[in-house]
Amino acid sequence: MILPGQTLGVLGDGPAGKMLAQAAESLGYRARIFPGIDASRDGFAGLRAFAGECAAVSCASEIISTEALDVLAETARLHPSRDVLHLGRSRLHQKHWLAQNKFSQAACAEVLDGDVAAAVARVGRPCVVKMADFSLEGRGQMRIANDADLEQASVIFQGRRCLVERWIDFAAELSVLVARSESGEMRLYPLVENIHARGVLDFSIVPARMSEAAAVEVQHLARDLAKKLGVVGLLAVELFLTDRGELLVNAFAPGTHPSGDWTLDGSETNQFEQQIRAVCGLPLGPTDRREPSVTVGIYGEAWRGGRDPDWTVILREPRAKLHLFGGLDPRPGRRMGYFSVRASEVGLALELARELRASLLGRSLS
Repeated sequence: MILPGQTLGVLGDGPAGKMLAQAAESLGYRARIFPGIDASRDGFAGLRAFAGECAAVSCASEIISTEALDVLAETARLHPSRDVLHLGRSRLHQKHWLAQNKFSQAACAEVLDGDVAAAVARVGRPCVVKMADFSLEGRGQMRIANDADLEQASVIFQGRRCLVERWIDFAAELSVLVARSESGEMRLYPLVENIHARGVLDFSIVPARMSEAAAVEVQHLARDLAKKLGVVGLLAVELFLTDRGELLVNAFAPGTHPSGDWTLDGSETNQFEQQIRAVCGLPLGPTDRREPSVTVGIYGEAWRGGRDPDWTVILREPRAKLHLFGGLDPRPGRRMGYFSVRASEVGLALELARELRASLLGRSLS
């Protein structure tokens, strides 16, 4: 167990990294942040020195170079582990791991020698081409429904490592956060229903609007996956609920996750504190939700004509909380922050969230 007073390292100086550091400091730890993007600029000497000063290191993003992960694994107590983070950065490796461990997922095929058409023929249409490695802000994928799409995808993905996945007609996109400590203690957060638009997370709804039986099935699946993976820290498991009632694993992401942002205002233990608790071997905190809540992503499109949005739309609503990351240049598709809404019923929270977003963007709900 790593007790308060010791130094914890956070790799990644983005919004999630800063929130992890704040959570560590609120629990009495000293926190150090290292910008993972520049880890190799001095031959990893700075990264080694950073890791050597820390009782443990946690990563604020799974998109970290293999070389940097190797250095951390050799130098520091790293959670989640190097192997888990390596899986976290690669769709292709995840697909292989899920198949080996008998988790249901969409049919897929690896693109060999740049031949997207051959992989599409194996999977069938409609389908989606995805980069083999995960990318930030929902980039790196394209839906294929016809010959024109296929021709365009063959040009876009030429020479790139990618895979083709069968398109899923889903009733809902779901995610669940699992917290697991080195001792094997686990806590699960309530199931989240996610709505995406333009390839990025738009709404997260808690609790998910689905049957109790389906929610229990998701929890069993997520527990099994986290245990087999051996993750220490948080793990976000993303799933599709198909029109036929099947649960398919879409992906998993070690560490804190955008679909867990609701926990900052709506849970007894937010995801950033829970990550620190798990990494340090402290007792895991309660994961109960306070009230139904809806989280709405705020993206660069909200800055119209270079002007800041009217934040008072959110700030004057007592049931809403605004969170802006700061320090980022607004651009289309970039997540600049979010706001959350709580209410006595999930339908009321969703209705208010939609009204507030429409007002923020200057749009009509109709």
